Amino acid sequence: MSTILTSSILTCPVCKASHTENMPTDACMYFYECQSCHSVLRPINGDCCVFCSYGTVPCPPKQVSGATCC
Repeated sequence: MSTILTSSILTCPVCKASHTENMPTDACMYFYECQSCHSVLRPINGDCCVFCSYGTVPCPPKQVSGATCC
């Protein structure tokens, strides 16, 4: 059994600021407000959440299921 990572570094596509965030283990996160520029990030088409679009680690549900997610 592999370890599920629960933190990811999100990088804002608007201002390029990076912040380490804890990910929910049982759900996807559809919205995230950048702490620096306050832009509201949404997943890129085809991604399930902001972590899969802008993070260094995919969300825990995707880590568990592989290709499919929420």
